[in-house]
Amino acid sequence: MSSDRLPRLLALVPYLMSHPGAQVPEVARLFGLSEKQLIDDLQLVWMCGLPGHTPGDLIDVSWDGGEILIDNADAIARPLKLGVDEASALLVALRMLGELPEFQDRDVLGRVIAKLEQAAGEGAATVSSQVQVEIGAAPDAHAVITEAARQGRRLSLRYYVPGRDEITPREVDPLRVVLVDGHHYLEGWCYRAEAMRMFRIDRIMEVEVLDVPADPPAEAEPMDVTQGVFRPSESDELVELELTPAGRWVAEYYPCEEVTELGEGRLRVALRARDQSWVVRLALRLGDGGRVLSPASLGERVAETATAALANYESAC
Repeated sequence: MSSDRLPRLLALVPYLMSHPGAQVPEVARLFGLSEKQLIDDLQLVWMCGLPGHTPGDLIDVSWDGGEILIDNADAIARPLKLGVDEASALLVALRMLGELPEFQDRDVLGRVIAKLEQAAGEGAATVSSQVQVEIGAAPDAHAVITEAARQGRRLSLRYYVPGRDEITPREVDPLRVVLVDGHHYLEGWCYRAEAMRMFRIDRIMEVEVLDVPADPPAEAEPMDVTQGVFRPSESDELVELELTPAGRWVAEYYPCEEVTELGEGRLRVALRARDQSWVVRLALRLGDGGRVLSPASLGERVAETATAALANYESAC
């Protein structure tokens, strides 16, 4: 889901609850959307609700004739109550934020953590304090990279590429450090690729500041990361997936060339894959929430990988 869509949906549902019968054009104009974008949001709201995912658990929304009616959405108006696991995860994330070298408001953060610990109870505070967070594979990578970018110095990296399961040496002129989808990235001119590249900092195994000034070419421009880091190209393989309602999040999370509604909440999506390995991992993660339609060889690879994983599991039991 894009970074601005979730807040919009959280605002949209209460608005529709307090304005029964609101018209599609009026609501779209109020939220700064096209009518198609609003309908897409309503289709997503229709699949949201309480655990159980039966018709009685999900929000009921209709827009026939342009009039929007919403029901069974009272739960969204109730105050949020975090479980121990949810509060622990939030506390871990806040403590990780405090470890970032560029973070300034540590006093404010400390007060927020203290209030959350008090509200969540002793269980969450104990669990979260026992979790150690590592910002990157190289412990000082984030601070070193940030300082090198500030001073305009070239970097030497050893970078782990999960798609090929290998560590590659790189020399990079850093432009900036950005946070996208919960991960910090170094963006800079890579002399190995002779192009701009994004490097996840938690995959940088070693980093060294070289005694060379950064001198990226004129065409080195920062990427627009508002829609995520991944940028497919025409040379990447085209993959088709069929998604059940439980797998529709793929269409929001990854850039798709085509998205087709198949009815009953199912989708067919077409997206570009530079490396089949990540599609295999995606398919295994989806489980019965999706399947590979094409290419056939990729579907066979997913089946073989799942069979091998199952065999390993059964032999270990």
